[in-house]
Amino acid sequence: MERIVSYAPVADDNCRTLILGTAPSVESLRAGFYYAHPRNAFWRILADVFCRPAPQTVAEKKVLLLDNRLALWDVLHTCARKGSLDSAIRNAEANDFAAFFRRYPAIERVLFNGAAAQKLFCRLCAPALGGRESVRLPSTSPAYTLSYEQKLQQWRKELLP
Repeated sequence: MERIVSYAPVADDNCRTLILGTAPSVESLRAGFYYAHPRNAFWRILADVFCRPAPQTVAEKKVLLLDNRLALWDVLHTCARKGSLDSAIRNAEANDFAAFFRRYPAIERVLFNGAAAQKLFCRLCAPALGGRESVRLPSTSPAYTLSYEQKLQQWRKELLP
């Protein structure tokens, strides 16, 4: 099994919400940034929620996040996994969320991109959540078969005040 290392977080001092996935997919590792699989709805959902064009470059994706006070990271710093399925994750090591929340104290809520991200966070680093609100949203992965419209509706409800 290949050892995977996640990316640095996308965050700044204005961020109020942290979105967490599990670990980069094979396609994201190839592309060098989060949610690169062409059928993953993550960037399309954010663009639709915030009435922006779908970002194409890493720079545009970072702007979309930060302009809307969103931070992005993965629960796992590293893990072993064959393929991209969360169910194949082994030997997981979490990112340092205590340090992250100290660095970005304005973050008030955490949104989990799917059940696996939430379960891993709760198992490996729940105390770091402190009193922050957390919500599990439907995974934007193409492996999660809820319709795009249903995913969009639930994400919109949590992303817009």
